[in-house]
Amino acid sequence: MSGRRALAAGNWKMNGERASLGELKAIVAGAANAGCDVAICPPATLIAAAFVVTEGSPVRIGGQDCHAEKSGAHTGDISAEMIADAGATLVIVGHSERRTEHKETDADVRTKALAAWRAGLVAILCIGETQEERQGGMTDAVLDRQIAGSVPEGATATNLVVAYEPVWAIGTGRTATPEQAQDVVAHIKQHVRARFLDGSPRVLYGGSVTPANAASLFAERDIDGALVGGVSLRAEEFGVIVAAAETAAGARDTD
Repeated sequence: MSGRRALAAGNWKMNGERASLGELKAIVAGAANAGCDVAICPPATLIAAAFVVTEGSPVRIGGQDCHAEKSGAHTGDISAEMIADAGATLVIVGHSERRTEHKETDADVRTKALAAWRAGLVAILCIGETQEERQGGMTDAVLDRQIAGSVPEGATATNLVVAYEPVWAIGTGRTATPEQAQDVVAHIKQHVRARFLDGSPRVLYGGSVTPANAASLFAERDIDGALVGGVSLRAEEFGVIVAAAETAAGARDTD
């Protein structure tokens, strides 16, 4: 992972109840000696309980979204400070499902990333193109626009992780080939390095990542890990992805 520590992050989306903490306990047990970073982003109702399960372990807990404001009359919303207070250390912003279902713009995502930093959280900022945009040869232009509009000034390799999630691959069973993912991730890193001079953040791949394809994706030189959806709800399968990230990172360390 080009000298970076790999990150395997799980996004449980709108899934999980207290019974799901059993799977989280199994994830913690499997990651006890992991040679990569591991994170789980459960629904907001489970963040505090998940923190209790993972406290003292290498597994970090994150939120799936946050409001831009610290507090106020925003019924149903949760601030970054609340997420941090519950025990999280990171938060996803700009996921395509938020951009699509809640009409979030790049400007909205930018304010949420700033809120995450204000609360001391690492922002996992998602970008990605639709199938129509890819077929139209617009992938690089779309991602450049999203980076320019979504990533605030002040981004560093420690406060930001970028997740490349092609919209056409999320929850569809379709996955970018390792070569396609590598080409796009390399482009993202080039763009970010040109803008931020103190180092490039890690760039993850997301979009139907499974135990079957994780190793081939992580073998690509610029992919620093994955943002995993439904598979991360199952400890055994997610453990295979964590192991693949660890193996790829170890192989690069010996190059």
